[in-house]
Amino acid sequence: MNNNKRIIQMKNLSIVIIVVLLASCGSSKGAIKNNSSTNKDIAQVKQPESTKVDTPTKIVDAVSKDEMTKEDIMIKEGTMTKEEVMVKPERAESVKDVMVKETSPEAFNHASFNDLLQNYVSNEGNVDYDGIKTQRAVLKNYITSLSDNMPTDAWSNEDKLAYWMNAYNALTIDLILRNYPVNSIKDIKNPWDQRLWKLGDKWYNLNQIEHDILRKMNEPRIHFGIVCASFSCPKLQNKAFTATNLDAQLTAATREFLADEKRNSISEDNLKLSKIFKWFSSDFTKNGKLVDFINTYTDVDISSKAKKSYREYNWDLNN
Repeated sequence: MNNNKRIIQMKNLSIVIIVVLLASCGSSKGAIKNNSSTNKDIAQVKQPESTKVDTPTKIVDAVSKDEMTKEDIMIKEGTMTKEEVMVKPERAESVKDVMVKETSPEAFNHASFNDLLQNYVSNEGNVDYDGIKTQRAVLKNYITSLSDNMPTDAWSNEDKLAYWMNAYNALTIDLILRNYPVNSIKDIKNPWDQRLWKLGDKWYNLNQIEHDILRKMNEPRIHFGIVCASFSCPKLQNKAFTATNLDAQLTAATREFLADEKRNSISEDNLKLSKIFKWFSSDFTKNGKLVDFINTYTDVDISSKAKKSYREYNWDLNN
């Protein structure tokens, strides 16, 4: 009996121990689970808010030279700070477009010739040859400077045109002064074929400059800028041509010549034109008819069926 009772007590004790152990394990698992959840919550609490920051519009910084905007240039020149300039998404004109147009120097300085024209050519284009004769040394020095600084491949087309147009006009004046006084350029023997001027290492005449150089540059408006010292020619401008202003100068000269009723008479249905348009017709019709060219530079709306005739050319000296 005693042995059986002891066995039963030991079984009961074993059951109690097992129950206690099981309960203990459950508590440990719960604690571990709860602890993991707590750590996760802590981690979430410590996790900083989004580090994303609104990126401001890009401030001018390292930009390739060809992509520089006017704002970039202002920063580089110190007229504005980076903080004052915010570059817009779309780029402005490139530095080539801005810097070349605004700060690029002329390839050749025509200032001395410009001074002569300002002082001795009227707004109507009349030339004071007596006055220029007193400044012959200035004219000769200008021609020498032309000789010493011939156009190169590095020059822009505008620089080359300005050079050769000014050269033509300066050499024509020089030709008149070499034979002055004269009543007409045609009083001079072979006026356009005399090779009187050495530019660089070659001797030039006026025909060579006009036909072999200027006309081959495909700018028909040159005919209203170069002047043959005669009344029926376009008036000699009293400002030298410059690369920077060349397009505006040629446009103004063309419009002025066409509006001058002493040289041309233009109406919707009738054109009485300078013989310049006849002699050099191929230069004015490369991109259309002659009427198309004239319509571009006159306020008159000329009919395509307008009658056309040419005026006699007056070769009297333009003084």
